[in-house]
Amino acid sequence: MTDTIDREEMNLFRDMVVKVLEGEVAPHYERWDKEGIVPRELWNQLGEAGMLCVDVAEADGGCGVPFEYSVMVGAEMSRMGFGALATNVMVHSDIVAPYISHLGSEAQRQHWLPKMVTGEAVGAIAMTEPGAGSDLQAMRSSAVLDGDEYVLNGSKTFITNGQHADLVIVAAKTDPSAGARGISLFLVDTTLPGFARGRNLDKIGQHCGDTSELFFDDLRLPRSALLGEEGKGFVYLMQELPRERLVIGALGTAAARGSLDLTLQYVDERIVFGQKLKQIQNTRFRLAEMETDYRVNQAFIDQCISQYSRGELDAATASMAKYSATEMQCRVADGCLQLFGGYGYTSEYPISRAFVDARVQRIYGGTSEVMKEVIARSLLGRD
Repeated sequence: MTDTIDREEMNLFRDMVVKVLEGEVAPHYERWDKEGIVPRELWNQLGEAGMLCVDVAEADGGCGVPFEYSVMVGAEMSRMGFGALATNVMVHSDIVAPYISHLGSEAQRQHWLPKMVTGEAVGAIAMTEPGAGSDLQAMRSSAVLDGDEYVLNGSKTFITNGQHADLVIVAAKTDPSAGARGISLFLVDTTLPGFARGRNLDKIGQHCGDTSELFFDDLRLPRSALLGEEGKGFVYLMQELPRERLVIGALGTAAARGSLDLTLQYVDERIVFGQKLKQIQNTRFRLAEMETDYRVNQAFIDQCISQYSRGELDAATASMAKYSATEMQCRVADGCLQLFGGYGYTSEYPISRAFVDARVQRIYGGTSEVMKEVIARSLLGRD
């Protein structure tokens, strides 16, 4: 992290975040996981606590604090085992809000950002389609200009916050013949006629993080709903992806820290063959390996956070951060679960949730395979 951060102030903010999570989230999280969604009012509670979109400029209704504060909110959620909530908040605060802050008009910023800060409006971003995941150029959703309005048609899937969203940034083709140059972004108010939510998808992990199908049927948008310039959507997506990928990596290292802390406590209590589990050499060596794995990745994430704060983080380095940290998160979750033995495979032990929640981290925001290709292109070119 950068040297300009007031560490005492940041630690006080962290203490507040943890206190809110312990009081408002921890007692209910298991029930929400079984129900498959967090209550809508939780967003208002997080907003009231000052935990949403914290680095949005004061002029736009935010606190205007450094980027590190926003990372910390999601990281503490991940460390405490609330992976689904961390993902929900990350999409809202670290993806949707920056798009509007960086690309939005004065009117767009003033209309949406204060509501996102308070939790009055929940944000989502809709890029993925049933036939277009990592290959964004293959998307089929279209927005056709008709007079002073765009007519939006199409569908999206795997949309985080889809059930609760009041605002969705939608990527659609405004010129299907132009390939990547024909993609534009739109701010879609979900109260508009023609918008419909599909089912809340049933996933193997991150159960209380709503993930939805969205449908647009002749949804009419005013020209003022266009985010940035027409035809530059793909460029904007590429510009904003480094922050998304970095934050996903930061959530991964924080979740690994939480898994290790759970396991260190367990091996100190568990008796096997007449001795504590922590006294067995395999346990000691595995934890030594995983702690090292975690610390190396955390150091790299911290370096990348500093680079982003200085405006120096490039796409390849952000891809390295996501790729390395999320792969490590899965290794650590698996290794820690193994040390819990049979108990680790039961849902009553939080390590099991850490294990299933980790798996998607290597998929969304760009799969590990896509991250390797981005990194390889920076080294070797496209050929």
